[in-house]
Amino acid sequence: MATVTGSRILLRSITRNRARLTAGTGLISLHQLAEATVPVLIGVGIDRAVAPGDGTALLLWVAALGALFVGLHLCYRFGARQLMLAIANEAYLLRGELAAKIVHPRRIRTSLRAGELLTVSSTDADNVSYLLDYVPRIAGALTATAVSATVLLVVDVQLGLVVLIGTPIVLVGMQFAGPLITRRVTEQQELAGKATALATDLVSGVRPLRGLGAERAAARRYRDVSQASLRAALRAAGTTSRYLAFSTAASALLACGVAVLAGWFALDGRISVGEFIMVIGLAQFLLEPIGLLAIVPSWVAEARASADRAALVLGADLLLPPGTPQKTVPEPDLVLRALRHGTLDGLDLTVRPGEFVGVVTPRSADGEAIVRLLAGGVPPGDFEGSILLGGVALHDLEPAHARAVLLVEPHHTDLFTGTVAANITGSSPDAAVANQAALLAALAASAADEVAAGHPDGIDRHVAERGATLSGGQRQRLALARALLAQPPILVLHDPTTAVDTVTEQSIARAVRALRHGDTGGGRFTTVVVTSSPAVLAVTDRVVVVDDGRVAVEGEHAELGATHDDYRKVVLR
Repeated sequence: MATVTGSRILLRSITRNRARLTAGTGLISLHQLAEATVPVLIGVGIDRAVAPGDGTALLLWVAALGALFVGLHLCYRFGARQLMLAIANEAYLLRGELAAKIVHPRRIRTSLRAGELLTVSSTDADNVSYLLDYVPRIAGALTATAVSATVLLVVDVQLGLVVLIGTPIVLVGMQFAGPLITRRVTEQQELAGKATALATDLVSGVRPLRGLGAERAAARRYRDVSQASLRAALRAAGTTSRYLAFSTAASALLACGVAVLAGWFALDGRISVGEFIMVIGLAQFLLEPIGLLAIVPSWVAEARASADRAALVLGADLLLPPGTPQKTVPEPDLVLRALRHGTLDGLDLTVRPGEFVGVVTPRSADGEAIVRLLAGGVPPGDFEGSILLGGVALHDLEPAHARAVLLVEPHHTDLFTGTVAANITGSSPDAAVANQAALLAALAASAADEVAAGHPDGIDRHVAERGATLSGGQRQRLALARALLAQPPILVLHDPTTAVDTVTEQSIARAVRALRHGDTGGGRFTTVVVTSSPAVLAVTDRVVVVDDGRVAVEGEHAELGATHDDYRKVVLR
């Protein structure tokens, strides 16, 4: 597989939109050709109609000029339409590719945070697509410059040579600023992404920050990052503005030089009045294409910087192996064998089909390591031991099949913009209606029905991004309802009730037990809950205490509470 680079992404954006880009570029070039022809028609009309005083010829030249304006207007209108479609299509395709890679079930290895990934998949994707606007602009500017130089050569060789020689000199001089602009723009985009990532984290964690009284520290941290981003933006803007000022001045001097030389030739009688007016018109017209050609490097630099950032995502390695389709038994067991990862030190644990097992970890790092491993977020080479589902290694299963068998609901979960129903079903409210009985059961078991009942819109209640409009307990209940509705053979929950009150916690514990295992236990589902909640542990079949990375003791909750002091200290405090 070829290495993904920014240059390849830019080239691909051109090739896969080549039909519209070719049509649009051709029409824009015709528009510029027509624009360059306007002063030519005016000059020739003066010499052949105004100078001899021929009124009929004047009408014909005016009609020709009117037809030319109609043609250049239509060329620009339809050319711009094709290009706008190409730009929108490329932005759509690239955003889709970036989003698909970011949420790939095998996950990607990247140092970019969520906010930075968001910036890449939105702002940077748009910047890359703008290259499809720059290409026709360059082609049109080159067409206009070439036509103008050709006309000037016909009028006077020296005038044409000034344009043909002076334009490349101006453009070559401008290229030296390209690398500096690219570096400045890249730095600006990276720091803007970091500021966005930090802002996203702070917004999602504003309630805990208030609880800890850490708002000022968080604000200072964001202010530092934001100011660094501002300084980078000002540096980039300063470099770009100086570049634009110099390029505009250089192109203006070139055009003025042509006009002055033409005036000298007109006084000397080398060119006619009509030719002089033609040259003045072309000199003024050349300001735009030459200035545009001088500005292009800064535009391309910005697109290239964004393409390089997109390449970091699209070219990122996948963390997990692809797995192969495997047949697992309908009620698989879960076996952790000699696991070593993080703080785990040779953990052995077997969960039989239909069991409801509580896992208590005095050290939170042990619980987090277990959940991370079961979620499949750790590549095989980054841990020792094995995780077996029905005798099949977890990473030998296709990610989608593995999730269908083993679902892990982490402690810190995400909600999305939409409704309560859509957040639980993962789709539109139509899916909620089609699976109404299961949805109502999941809502009741997780006490999420109270979240819906406490609002006039019910399950159609709006949820802001990351559940910002809900309390911590409400978010936790919706996440639990989503996990219960999925009805996986094996469900792993990590501290699912830490943000709810004691009464609600006891109600949830009993309801989850009843929903997944029946009132008497031994149901067809297997549940593992990593928690220190006595209310939840009281309804489990057995409790396993993992300390120092290994199983320290196991038994029923009541038995351990009566006989083990360490267990009482952790659970019954």
